[in-house]
Amino acid sequence: MTVLILGGLLVLRILALLADPNSLYADETQYWLWSRSVDWGYFSKPPMIAWIIAATTAMFGDADWAVRLAAPFLHTITAMMLGLTAARLFDARVGAFTALGWATMPAVWLSSTIISTDAVLMAGFSTALYALVRLREGPDWRFALLLGAAAGYAFLSKYAAIYLLIGLAVSAVIDAPSRRALISLQGAAALALFALIIAGNMIWNAQHDFATVSHTAANANWSGTLFHPEELADFLSGQLGVFGPVFFVILIAAVMTTFRATTLAWNTARPRLMLVAFCLPVLVIVSAQAFISRAHANWAASAYLTGLILVIAFLLQGPAWRRWALYGSLGLHTVAGLALMAFAASTPLSDAAGLANAFKRVRGWPETVQAVERIAQEQDITNLVYDNRNDFHQMQRYGQGFDGQMFMWVRAEHAQNFAEQTWPLPDGFAEPVLIISERPEETLLMEWDFAQFEQVDEVSIPLGGDRYRTYQVFRAQGHQRRDRDAAYENRVAELRAGSD
Repeated sequence: MTVLILGGLLVLRILALLADPNSLYADETQYWLWSRSVDWGYFSKPPMIAWIIAATTAMFGDADWAVRLAAPFLHTITAMMLGLTAARLFDARVGAFTALGWATMPAVWLSSTIISTDAVLMAGFSTALYALVRLREGPDWRFALLLGAAAGYAFLSKYAAIYLLIGLAVSAVIDAPSRRALISLQGAAALALFALIIAGNMIWNAQHDFATVSHTAANANWSGTLFHPEELADFLSGQLGVFGPVFFVILIAAVMTTFRATTLAWNTARPRLMLVAFCLPVLVIVSAQAFISRAHANWAASAYLTGLILVIAFLLQGPAWRRWALYGSLGLHTVAGLALMAFAASTPLSDAAGLANAFKRVRGWPETVQAVERIAQEQDITNLVYDNRNDFHQMQRYGQGFDGQMFMWVRAEHAQNFAEQTWPLPDGFAEPVLIISERPEETLLMEWDFAQFEQVDEVSIPLGGDRYRTYQVFRAQGHQRRDRDAAYENRVAELRAGSD
């Protein structure tokens, strides 16, 4: 029955992709751009998501649904691997509900409709967990190699796979069967295979000044004002939407119950504590990051792989109210997920529900492209310049018929993203350009970089619910980029102070 339900959800999610009238998100478009030039790494992410998109689009074409097609399959794989893992650690009932719990988790409903590094990561992370559990039961070269391969795949998917390595290290200390499995010849073989798989990405990073690693570190944003309790509160409240409100509260109870039941015996099997090792460090680390600076709600998503197993095992034991909490949560998550599908598939329905803001980033891109192309034709200009990477990538995706060149204006001293790194407006570019700007606060800064600069038009695209995508359009010529030195930044600071 579990397999049939997972299969039904998979089919439903594929149909939802086919019916979705919206465009890709800008990050998805960026991943698609990467997939057109397969490599061992990219500016902000390791390569696996680009490889997967390259495979699906090679088979099914470049339609938006084909770019996203792997997502529901990846989450189905994750659900199955978690179900198998839970069944080995507990029983078949826990395994079945764990698989269903993942497939209907709030974040998974959303993540199954877009292509993201989280979906790619979870498939590898969950497979590695299953391989570890099988190795705990006794030596087996098949699962040792599977552990190394899955860990390598996970690391090539997202550097959040570091939490998998942390979990493995902690498990080797606190759980005797894990220790025997990992500190062994087979454990060494798994590590060697992992190192071999990620070697290509490490070499790529070394050849590119560790661009991806540096970007990942920059995301932590520790250079500004530190310590933000409001960011921590926002992150923790966001977990209720990622994992589910009841599940998140029960996870805290399950972890506390596990600690209370733990003994100090060295050679003891502690399967629940092993699961905590892959869950709690993630939540603690990302919560600390949120308090210090900021953290997106999905940054702790890998915690819920083993966290879900702990929750299901907890709810299937003890008083009857726990089963009702489980059934009610699964039902609530399913209803919410189906509603999300309906809103995504119907623009009038989402607008009537007051959800236009939730979809504004994936609406109106063909109309936006048409408006920009019309102005370019009127101005007789074939060179477009953008000041926002998201808008730039969407023009690359939905304006593939544009007969001209597209560039990025670079605000900082060095490229801050893939678009600026790959398509910067060359210094000394003499031809006239059409600047499509959505940042009015930086208009004067752009003007400093050109000999001629004048506004010629404005674009305003309705997105539903009184929302609009608005650009100022400038005609400019004679690009001579000013040095982004201390004098430049001081002048910018004076400009900002004068406008306050």
